[in-house]
Amino acid sequence: MKKTTKNTRRSFVKKLATGAAAAALLPTAATEAKNIQHLEWEKPSRRYSANDKIRVAAIGMGIMGFNNCNTTVKVPGVELVAVCDLYDGRLQRSKEVFGNQLFTTRNYEEIINRKDIDAVIVSTSDHWHDHISIAALKAGKAVYCEKPMVQHIDEGMAVVEAQRKSGKVLQVGSQGVSSLTQAKAKELYEQGAIGQLITVEAWNDRQSPMGAWQYSIPTDASEKTVDWARFQGDAPKHAYDPLRFFRWRNYRDYGTGVAGDLFVHLFSGLHNITSSVGPERIYCTGGLRYWKDGRDAADIMTALFDYPETKAHPAFNFQLRVNLISGTGGGSMTRLVGTDGVIELGWNQVTLRRNKVPTRPGYGGWDTLETFSEAQQKEYIEWYNKKYPPLPPQIEEPAEAIYKSPREFDDHLAHHTNFYDCIREGRTPVEDAVFGLRAAAPSLAANLSFYEGKVVKWDGEKMMMM
Repeated sequence: MKKTTKNTRRSFVKKLATGAAAAALLPTAATEAKNIQHLEWEKPSRRYSANDKIRVAAIGMGIMGFNNCNTTVKVPGVELVAVCDLYDGRLQRSKEVFGNQLFTTRNYEEIINRKDIDAVIVSTSDHWHDHISIAALKAGKAVYCEKPMVQHIDEGMAVVEAQRKSGKVLQVGSQGVSSLTQAKAKELYEQGAIGQLITVEAWNDRQSPMGAWQYSIPTDASEKTVDWARFQGDAPKHAYDPLRFFRWRNYRDYGTGVAGDLFVHLFSGLHNITSSVGPERIYCTGGLRYWKDGRDAADIMTALFDYPETKAHPAFNFQLRVNLISGTGGGSMTRLVGTDGVIELGWNQVTLRRNKVPTRPGYGGWDTLETFSEAQQKEYIEWYNKKYPPLPPQIEEPAEAIYKSPREFDDHLAHHTNFYDCIREGRTPVEDAVFGLRAAAPSLAANLSFYEGKVVKWDGEKMMMM
């Protein structure tokens, strides 16, 4: 594997040298721009006839439900025909936004049993993801399911098998996997731009009540306007509580906390960039430090993950954090640290910084040389110069390169477009059920580690606990 890294590194340096030589001819303004490059993309433009449309329905019309629907109707050749939700006000709002012709229901079975619906978007609370996805696949529907794909690790393989048996497309909704920035980060990594991968650091922090899931609750919320019994499903039973319904992410009965909501995005990105199947050892700690509003999910979690060596990457360590009261205003970053530099991945840009390990150890400065006698220092320097003769002149690589997505690019739209393209063309989407489980499982394993106080072992290749 080291041989492969060396070869890709040589290829990358050759390409970079060519670019550096060309950059020397550019105006000073280009240099001052710190080698910023704007990534290119093509807008979807194909037109479809009325008989060639994909008819889609949405199940779950909360924040992500509306977000997904607003995005999906922008894809050429897609028509939203029905929605399902357990709060009447969202059904009314759906008609206001998408038209009175929209079919609305509280019962998702009415949607998946319709023969004229080709695909469903599942944006419910996490504890319903596996049930609805499996039922829809068995009914012959393609499925776009919000992340995490499942609430519990042991639910994952049932979704994978349902997708395989149905032959239908299933796309998990971590849209960053379809971003231009992740594609560029993957290209840089595979070219060997940072040498051998050593460690990865990532965080996704927030600092606001909304960021901590204290969502607005409608004044008309009641057991008449909310189907509380259906919402609970197979979760432990409680008396009607609007907090649990409208702020379900705060409760372990229905959600997966910061790990399932935010860790999973960072795992999806890392696995996409490195072609990894996941870690083998997981340990997580944290607590409920600030948002003590009745929730039982932690508001800060820090986790460590050991990744074994595979054909795709060397062994490395992953440090991951989510803090819902960060003190910084929030922010997200994934940083891949290698022997020759780092790749930093933000929301809409990738930064490559190079700092290659010297091939000669050097001497002097903070070194033992000054503790030697003068005669020994002289003898040592003569020996060093013979063992490490001066290197020939090198082409100096730019210390930093920045790649930005165009302002008009929308990774969420690209993710939905990939979903429908795969339905039409019979292809595997960028984030299928297997990918979805391999991103969700280490996130959910972090929950297990935190709440049970233990190290969790996971086999990403076999997709099973060890």
